[in-house]
Amino acid sequence: MTAELVRGQNHPLSQARLEIRVSAATPIVAAATLGDENGKVHGAEGVVHPGAPTLPGLEVSRQAAAAHRLAVDLDAMPDAVHRINVLLALPAGTPGGPGRFGAVAAPFVAVTGLDGTEIATFTLTGLEAETAVVALELYRRQGAWKVRAVGQGYAGGLAALFADQSLPKAHRLAAAIDEAVALGAARSIAAPPPRTADSDRTRQTPAPALGPDPSGSPYGTQSAQGTTGPLPGPAANPAPADPSGLPQPAAPTNGPTTGSTAAGSTGPTTGGPIDYHHPRRRNTTPPPLPPAAPPAAPGQPARPVAGDATGWTMDERLYNQVWGMFEDLARTTAAYRSAVDFADSRMEKELEQVLSDPRSRIGGQADAAREAARAKHAQLVDQARQALDRDVAQLTAEAAVVEPALPPAYARWDNPVWHGYRVPMELPMALRLGDLHLSECAQLRIPMLVRLPLERGLWIDSGRTGSLDGSFADSHETRRLAMESAVAHVARLLAVHPAGEFTVYVIDPAGTGAQALAPLVQTGVLAAPPALGAAGVAEVLAKLTQRVDLVQMAVRGGAADALPPGLDTAQHLLVVNDFPHGFDDRAVTQLRYLADEGPAVGVHLMMVADREDAAGYGPLLDPLWRSLLRLTPVPDDHLADPWVGHAWTYEPSLVPPGSQVLQQVLTQVAAARRAWRR
Repeated sequence: MTAELVRGQNHPLSQARLEIRVSAATPIVAAATLGDENGKVHGAEGVVHPGAPTLPGLEVSRQAAAAHRLAVDLDAMPDAVHRINVLLALPAGTPGGPGRFGAVAAPFVAVTGLDGTEIATFTLTGLEAETAVVALELYRRQGAWKVRAVGQGYAGGLAALFADQSLPKAHRLAAAIDEAVALGAARSIAAPPPRTADSDRTRQTPAPALGPDPSGSPYGTQSAQGTTGPLPGPAANPAPADPSGLPQPAAPTNGPTTGSTAAGSTGPTTGGPIDYHHPRRRNTTPPPLPPAAPPAAPGQPARPVAGDATGWTMDERLYNQVWGMFEDLARTTAAYRSAVDFADSRMEKELEQVLSDPRSRIGGQADAAREAARAKHAQLVDQARQALDRDVAQLTAEAAVVEPALPPAYARWDNPVWHGYRVPMELPMALRLGDLHLSECAQLRIPMLVRLPLERGLWIDSGRTGSLDGSFADSHETRRLAMESAVAHVARLLAVHPAGEFTVYVIDPAGTGAQALAPLVQTGVLAAPPALGAAGVAEVLAKLTQRVDLVQMAVRGGAADALPPGLDTAQHLLVVNDFPHGFDDRAVTQLRYLADEGPAVGVHLMMVADREDAAGYGPLLDPLWRSLLRLTPVPDDHLADPWVGHAWTYEPSLVPPGSQVLQQVLTQVAAARRAWRR
């Protein structure tokens, strides 16, 4: 499964021989620098560029092109090389070319195996006036290689980039690269002109330009005027934004395109901002076909198949299929409710017409009119209900097929897939937080999936004193369920992250959550024992606040290498129980700071609290509560759907009573963490 990186995020590399594939909407230059443990590049001999395209373990293209393949052999790297920076730049002096990265679609970089399987991808969004950028960094730590998404741009081009890396004679080296690129463009053969409508009415894909490469490199098929690889194209229309907190389905593209322009576009745009969605899916090979449904009996709907949605991996197909089920249920329920409303309004109108005439208000004629109106109402409602039942039956059959096929990240705790659980090597696309259903079909549950990494913190509301059926009225019981729900969410987050990629801290000032936290504490998956008292609260908050400050300064200053060697670069989660007990004004301010600034640098919050307990702070904490996705420990219809106006009932995903699956999963996670630290 592919890891989709964001700026500052890293991912382990399990293979030594790799390809780094670059796709852009305009010809660009690809280069790389080789640095030591401190990231220092010792002269121009540590730079691989079109004028010197080969060094031990690394090869780049001799020409500017819209698609590149950099060959990397980590085993062949000299022992002194610990950091490899992959650089992209716009060629200088190209007539009619864009003068900045902000004028074209964001470049896309993928680290793949030799078979083309993507290991990690990164889309370089947010570039504006920059003409050169450090896209990726491959670095060696404790004998293992990892890749980090950097995305640090330079408006001064390669000269400014090399100067920032303390390379001597940076301007002379940048000029030499520009000269080599110009020579490569002069060697290439121009692409044939496109056919006109009069000469050929058949739409054909123009052949890419080919340029000779005396070195015999496989990159000789790339040219400055054309491309032989996939180009970025517009994504499919995404689902509308959902301010309620409900996550959105993925928007896969229609696949890779070849030739001089992407499907549906007219060529590279040279000015103005680019409006694009989800441009990451640009593999060089098309995805495997989804599983085919078995033939249906005549007159019967097609039998459902797990994974028959669009997507490049089974993980993405199942994710999109689940959200397709969500949308189908939302639409069919909206149609049913609309039909019932129409039937009600029609009956009221007909009864009003009967009562408006004094001659027909009483007597047999009035009674007959009332019976006719009610009969029409019942007929319309029955027809709508039959349509709803038919669609719900089809969705129920699909859910019965999809649910057993879900991977651990998407599955309920009672799914047998957890009995074969192994710590993953890659981060999944999404995570299951619970189930959603509507009152018209309460038996049909749709998994509630949120994308990873988390974009918002979570708030487990322990203040509700009753569920929809009134079965939970005791506040102490609700608080206990809230903490158990939080522990289940934490265990799932730990289980779906690779070893060493997720760190959890817990603040429990009064120790009220000790019983629920026992599985996490006993297995040793927490970074430290739960913090107790005001002193423990202050210590944990100070540590995480300092981490956010350091990472922010490093990212904004383009000095990711300047982070302290012992800094934990994993995603962090802070679980806060019984807020605001143990929090003074300084601690509350730090908590708000983590909620606002933490998610951007990988620090997330999970609050287990009753909002009424913090009422003394007034509106000061309103932004904090609004920034978190509210969940409940008991079924509750608080999740709003702005698409069709439904109030979805959320039901938490809890471990079945008496099950040992949580303990078994956490034991494996702890063992993998110990092995990773050795």
